[in-house]
Parts: sequence; structure tokens; C-alpha cells
Amino acid sequence: MVKLITGGLGTGKTKRMIEMANDLAAQEKGNVVYIDDDNRHMYDLKHQVRFISLHEYPINDKIGFIGFLCGIISEDHDIQTIFIDGLMKIGNIPIEELSCVLKEIETLSQRFDIDFVLSVSCNPYDLPKELKEYTVA
Repeated sequence: MVKLITGGLGTGKTKRMIEMANDLAAQEKGNVVYIDDDNRHMYDLKHQVRFISLHEYPINDKIGFIGFLCGIISEDHDIQTIFIDGLMKIGNIPIEELSCVLKEIETLSQRFDIDFVLSVSCNPYDLPKELKEYTVA
């Protein structure tokens, strides 16, 4: 399952994702991974959440980002959910290519039975029509 949290800057997307990650980590059903572009929110997450800051890795495009996700998945077979804060910024993905990337993430989700929760900084009305099915209210 892939969920998409959208909204402009300052609308609480990150706060919501951190709460969701902490709640899942407390349930101890599987491992939770939180990917961000810097270390700002590292201490807001419970220690059970595996925090990954992408500023330490040379990821410049969507192909590198999908490869990075595959590496995370191959390393840990107990991952329940992966949170990605700021997908378009992290993967250097323009909104026109977002559908393509989400389809690849959906394939990973189904193949490895991992849920993905992604945040995207854009107005929900600006999303391509095919992505509206992924959005969370």
C-alpha cells in the first residue's frame, strides 16, 4: 500500500508522518524506516524507528533513489513501513515524473509487502489525476 500526504509548506505533513511512524514503532509488528533529506527530525522519532538522512548519500535522480530503496529493502526483510518525507525533493523528482516513480514504489510495496507513506509538497489540486487515489485525507 502506498499513501501520499500532500500540502504546501508548513501544513503539518512532517509532523503527521512522525506521529504515524512513532505509533507504528510502538506496535512492534515490524521495522519502521523514516527517510528524510536532513537530520532535523531525527530526535522527534522513537529510537525504534530506523532514521536515514539522505544528505549523506549521493542520490541525484529517481533511478538512484529507487535503487537506494531496493538496497534498504534487501538489507532488512522485517520492514513493515517506509516513510519518505519530501519525496520530490529527496529524489530530485519533478511533478511530471511523480506518477512513474509512484508506480515503481507501488511495485516494491506489493512485491515485498511493505507499506509506504510519502509526503509531497504541493497542493492536492495540482496533483496529476492518476495520483489522487494515493492521497490520504
